[in-house]
Amino acid sequence: MFSTTGSRGLYMAPLSKGLLLVLNGLTVMLTLLPQYQEMFVYNLQAVTQQHQVWRLLCGRLICLDVKDSFCSSLLIYNFRIFERRFGTRKFASFLLGTWCLSALVDFVLAQTFQYVFEYEVKELPAGLLAPVFALFVPFYLSIPRMPVTQILGHIQITNKSLVYIVGLQLLTSSPFMWLLALSGLVSGGLYYSNVLWLQKILFVPAWVSYVGRYILEPLFSSSQPTDETPLGMGATLDIQRQQRMDLLDQQLLLAQYNEARRNARHQPQAGLLQWTRLFPSLRHRGQNRPPTQPHPQAQTHQSTQPPLLENSPVAEEQVARLVEMGFSRIDALEALRASNNDINMATNFLLQH
Repeated sequence: MFSTTGSRGLYMAPLSKGLLLVLNGLTVMLTLLPQYQEMFVYNLQAVTQQHQVWRLLCGRLICLDVKDSFCSSLLIYNFRIFERRFGTRKFASFLLGTWCLSALVDFVLAQTFQYVFEYEVKELPAGLLAPVFALFVPFYLSIPRMPVTQILGHIQITNKSLVYIVGLQLLTSSPFMWLLALSGLVSGGLYYSNVLWLQKILFVPAWVSYVGRYILEPLFSSSQPTDETPLGMGATLDIQRQQRMDLLDQQLLLAQYNEARRNARHQPQAGLLQWTRLFPSLRHRGQNRPPTQPHPQAQTHQSTQPPLLENSPVAEEQVARLVEMGFSRIDALEALRASNNDINMATNFLLQH
């Protein structure tokens, strides 16, 4: 859906898939049964004055507004990249930690608003909204910003613009949605920066992760995507051939990387990983050379080393974007050289390996 997260769907993201199915299903059920919606209203006044603490659980999980549910689902689907990168347990710990922190921040912001403007905030929008806004913190800090196109020659569209647009739409859907957004950003910043060792205090226990792995994960896990890339019916033969060549490039690069890792276990070498030796140049083929089919036996018994790309120029802007994600400069340079300055392919290699 969005270029930031790739095209692998919900593969390796069972928690994201479970949240999308369960929470949206409950939203539809409450829409069809409006007599039960009162139980899931996020009423701050009822919590403080009538001590209905259970509303902190019911009112902060299920969206009562279909529009809020749709926008939050788009964001959860896009933020599934963090579940793949950090693992399901750490991703669940982030959601749990920010969910608990935002409950406290909600009351603090509501009391502050009442003290400054003398207006009592009685109700807030229901749903898993504050943790969704909290995910914008790692999204802003760890996902590189890559320009895609420009509008009117001045407005730059990046790979992250659509995500921010959906977040802005969710922000303006309700009068006090800004309070939940601010609460989520504050709690996300505190948990992401591990202030007061919050990551060691608010986390998913190992036994809960064990139970979810063997009971819930088989229900929500998605099958591995096939190697064949679906082609549009209107694609020309040149586009189809280029797509097949790009897919073959990625398969060969990953195969050579896995083979090199197996060899490195038996022959450990000092120093950093030499990406250029693992990923040779495969994209710059001769324009007049006819496409050939790969021979598995020839590739298996091939003993010659591929040419290195040590002198290939690398754009400093692309290196800076990879360094901003947390990778070392040496690995970023090697990944960009190996992928012939394709930052999307280099980012995928660094994230997956």
